[in-house]
Formats: sequence, C-alpha cells, structure tokens
Amino acid sequence: MSLRCEFYEQVENAWLDINQECLKLTAVPMPILARIVNLSRVLDVIYKEGDGYTHVGKSMKDNIGSLFIDPIV
Repeated sequence: MSLRCEFYEQVENAWLDINQECLKLTAVPMPILARIVNLSRVLDVIYKEGDGYTHVGKSMKDNIGSLFIDPIV
C-alpha cells in the first residue's frame, strides 16, 4: 500500500471517529462540537486535492464561486 493510500485511509478513519463521537452524549456542548466539525470540513475541502490555500486552483475557485456567487437558497 502506498503512503498516499495509507494517508487517505487514516483520514477516512478520522472522519468515522469524528462522526461517531458527535453522536454520543458528552459534557461538551453541541455548538462547540459543531464548530470543530465545520472547521474539519473546511480543512478537508481546502487540502483534499493538495494545498488549495497556498496554490489556489480551478477546483477551489469553483468551490468559492458556488458558495458566494451562486449559492443554493
């Protein structure tokens, strides 16, 4: 298994852990958990196909355009 495949498998497992933990009752209020999950989602979108923050490509520009220019209401 290549290093990249191993990394993506670890990311998938982390998402499973995050989602399972959000379903459990904890002492941490849900609004705080929601912010952490939302930050994780943003980071996933930005860095899924490389460094989309430093080297903005067509994919990231399309994401930003669909979010701010052509939003689904």
